[in-house]
Amino acid sequence: MKLKFCGAAGTTTGSQHLLEVNGKQILLDCGLYQGRRNDAYEINCCFPHFDPKDIDCVVLSHAHIDHSGNLPNLCSKGFDGNVYATFATRDLCQVMLEDSAHIQESDTKWLNKHLAKKNKPLVEPLYEARDAEKCLKQFVNVGYERPMIIAPGVTMWFYDAGHILGSAQIVLEIEDQDDGKTKRFLFSGDVGRGGNDLLNDPVAVKDVDYMLMESTYGGREHELGTGADDSIADVLNDAIKRGGKIIIPCFAVERTQQILYVLHQLFESGRVPEVPVFVDSPLAVNATEIFRLHPECFNKEVNDFLYEKRNPFGFEGLTLIRSVAKSKELNDSEKQGIIISASGMCEAGRILHHLKNGIDNPNNTILFVGYCAKNTLGWKIRHRQPEVNIFGQPYNLRAHVEIMDSFSGHADNSELIDYFKATTGSKKKVWLIHGEQSRSEIFREELQAVHDGEVEVGVLGEIITF
Repeated sequence: MKLKFCGAAGTTTGSQHLLEVNGKQILLDCGLYQGRRNDAYEINCCFPHFDPKDIDCVVLSHAHIDHSGNLPNLCSKGFDGNVYATFATRDLCQVMLEDSAHIQESDTKWLNKHLAKKNKPLVEPLYEARDAEKCLKQFVNVGYERPMIIAPGVTMWFYDAGHILGSAQIVLEIEDQDDGKTKRFLFSGDVGRGGNDLLNDPVAVKDVDYMLMESTYGGREHELGTGADDSIADVLNDAIKRGGKIIIPCFAVERTQQILYVLHQLFESGRVPEVPVFVDSPLAVNATEIFRLHPECFNKEVNDFLYEKRNPFGFEGLTLIRSVAKSKELNDSEKQGIIISASGMCEAGRILHHLKNGIDNPNNTILFVGYCAKNTLGWKIRHRQPEVNIFGQPYNLRAHVEIMDSFSGHADNSELIDYFKATTGSKKKVWLIHGEQSRSEIFREELQAVHDGEVEVGVLGEIITF
């Protein structure tokens, strides 16, 4: 049995890990690398570590684009097998991959316009909407903790990861024909923090022999506990007193819904004065509707909320915006309000227009509630660079910048250690992925201090035999 690191090794994006077992190739995740436009295109356009036609099946941990976003490209290049995912993950992928295709097409159109002016060769989009639609026909839905045979001698289970709606840890029970041994392999996917406002805590998986584990926040502790309602209430109250707009760059899936649920509670309790709230993202609006269809993923508090016949993600004063015309009206408005818009890393989407028009106003507040990869626009604003480029033009950063990492969907260093300890079995070999190199190395040392087995950091392109 072999494991090859094809993405999210030394970085937090582009999750792709290839298992070769019993003559079959099983791809764990097929995500997009996210970073500088040119770098991302070069990395994503082809699959240097494997031939898509050779992949027998894909097992998908969750719907985030850095884990699912290159599936349409994979299918267009010859992959015709099953994509195994939870029910909620499939539903979210339906809207997220369609949205991603639209972004690919729009970005390519914009880029080609500029390339043509310079008489440079034009480029093709990574994939189109029709590729995303075709890809979805290859999905096979599997419920949590339900066994599914996906290859000769390989049985798969999904266990709740508590990261986003439908997120899963992937367990493969393998009867290895090479050595005649039965092995339990766990891919953590992205691990949630526990105590999430919406979701269940990550399930403790039992009897694990080999483990592929994320390390996004290795060596780093979140400053605040999950939710941290008092802290966000203080931030919002201060921002409201200053006047101006409160602009929240936000992942369309899970983070937007979590913020809406928290705002609902804060307004209802009177801890924050009610101001107009706008969700300006067609993807976020569509995803919010999907959230209401999957109560099996919610924790008891949210289910009780639903039982009382209240919409956790809707309240008076909330406006959901799909149309471009309404988005432009919001952009032109000088009225105070909270604007929630994608993308969370500020690399694409309508958030760019809100930032362009609001970043130089000292009365405005830009509130970050999620992770931003290095060198993204969101990362630059989070680090309060005095000048940033938006749509190729420089803008002075004069707006207040606030960061609330209590909403992080990723477990921090201590939470990852607790997750690892709760996972039972020998865990004789552990490979760390989905983390910047320094984070993964720090976490390797932390983990090695509490574990007798081997702990290694995955290296892009490396092949491990076990």
